[in-house]
Amino acid sequence: MAIFPDLVWFLKLKEKLNSDAQYAKIAHNWEWDLLFNIEADDLLNNSLYVYMDLWHGTCREVKIIEDISSSKATFTLSAPYRNYIALLSGKLDPMQAMLTRKLRVQGNMTIMMRNVPTVLDFVRCCREITDGFVGVES
Repeated sequence: MAIFPDLVWFLKLKEKLNSDAQYAKIAHNWEWDLLFNIEADDLLNNSLYVYMDLWHGTCREVKIIEDISSSKATFTLSAPYRNYIALLSGKLDPMQAMLTRKLRVQGNMTIMMRNVPTVLDFVRCCREITDGFVGVES
């Protein structure tokens, strides 16, 4: 079982995105990369930065990066680990998380808001690979 935020979890997500026909159809116009800034909190000792290159319904690359300042990702999604767990477990709606800044988004919000179906289907794919367990329960 892959547990968020292990690299294995992100590699399973890459595999899921690249094999999911629904995601491929919905995300066919998406051509921007993401940097996940998973901030340390009382459940996670060290922050983690994961880069994903998403291009027209596929994921071309996933990697952990050491220095957030070295990333030139189009979007950076920042939140404490606890908030990511809430998103992945379905306890927190992704759009509500962005609007309430429980998930902070750096990047062009016009692009993000024009692509809400892609964002929501990306989250669906994330939730489907969790095997019912995404990490420490909040």
